[in-house]
Amino acid sequence: MTERRRVVVTGIGALSPLGLDVASTWDGMLAGRSGIGPITQFDASETKTNFAGELKDFDPENWFERKEARRMDRYVQVYMAAAVEAVADSGLVFDDEELMRRTGAIVGTGIGGLQSYEEAIVTLLERGPGRVNPLTITKIIANMSAGYAAIHFGFTGPTNTTVTACAASANAIGDATEVIRRGAADVMITGGAETGITKFVVAAFNASRALSTRNDDPQTASRPFDVDRDGFVLSEGGAALVLEERERALARGATVYGEVLGYGMSTDAYHVTLPRPGGAGQALAMEAALADADVSGDELDYINAHGTSTPANDATETAAIKLALGDAAHDVAISSTKSMTGHLLGGAGAMETIACLLAMRDGKLPPTANLVNPDPECDLDYVPGRARDATVVTAMSNSFGFGGHNVALVLGAP
Repeated sequence: MTERRRVVVTGIGALSPLGLDVASTWDGMLAGRSGIGPITQFDASETKTNFAGELKDFDPENWFERKEARRMDRYVQVYMAAAVEAVADSGLVFDDEELMRRTGAIVGTGIGGLQSYEEAIVTLLERGPGRVNPLTITKIIANMSAGYAAIHFGFTGPTNTTVTACAASANAIGDATEVIRRGAADVMITGGAETGITKFVVAAFNASRALSTRNDDPQTASRPFDVDRDGFVLSEGGAALVLEERERALARGATVYGEVLGYGMSTDAYHVTLPRPGGAGQALAMEAALADADVSGDELDYINAHGTSTPANDATETAAIKLALGDAAHDVAISSTKSMTGHLLGGAGAMETIACLLAMRDGKLPPTANLVNPDPECDLDYVPGRARDATVVTAMSNSFGFGGHNVALVLGAP
């Protein structure tokens, strides 16, 4: 039997409410700083929630020429900005025909180009069908982040898009890993993005009672595992990773952030928004990822939790971690960086995977901010309040999406 090819991360890029690159985002996480504030992208006075995690001072023309930027939906602009940072960080230069043929992209998003879709509908209703932007279709379809990545860098290998709600970019990383493992590519650009801060999206999430309405104190509104949590905080942002076959990366002297050791998926088969009570569905994904990595639960040093700050998710995830890890659940450090970034929806898994890799690199665990009154049902070690020094050799990132889509990734230090 042929030995499975190993996959490492050689480049990372990120834009979040904490900053428009990896360094400022990571500094914000370690400081326990909130990136949440009043919504400025539309008049939120009529919505029950009037705050979110916006990308402050984001101007796509800092990354792309105006003509190119105008052809992209905001979600593609954000992902591509992260991808440009990640590729530069990797040191790869796409000027070799063999490299371009052996490079592809798998990118995740939950709702894709929804801003462009909303703009087109308003134009249609107010100004008529003849005034709809001719670029509308290519701006709204979800696969354009992967498509633009290939166009921008010039590679021609396998490309695809994952659309599994809040698990989308974690699925993208796992699927891209599998492409390299089976030898269909040597390099994959992956990750995901979301830019869903619109009146329609906020109103719709409010209608489903999913969002926090802590309008008097938005910076403490995302409070995973706290008894006073009242919903998640909507945010925008994106994260990109360059995955590379390990021997190739080492041969060219690349900086290696870590290795993707395991990928696990499961489905709750229970409800379109609520997790299966007791955590059995989520535990299956974690168990599958650990088995794929050949890692036991007591070998995990850190878990970046899905940790959305919703009443149902945080208690269920706690139960799932106990099911998957057994007694070791009480020994592993866990935190939710959504307490600072808010929830990036389809971009969350990639952002949190990067947090795991940087925790390994720097020996520091980002905290769970705003965890003041722990929920008795959430009785594990959630690194409350402040970052913690720790040696991280093996970490897990959890991502769970509407529809019952569960993903876990296991990462190893280089």
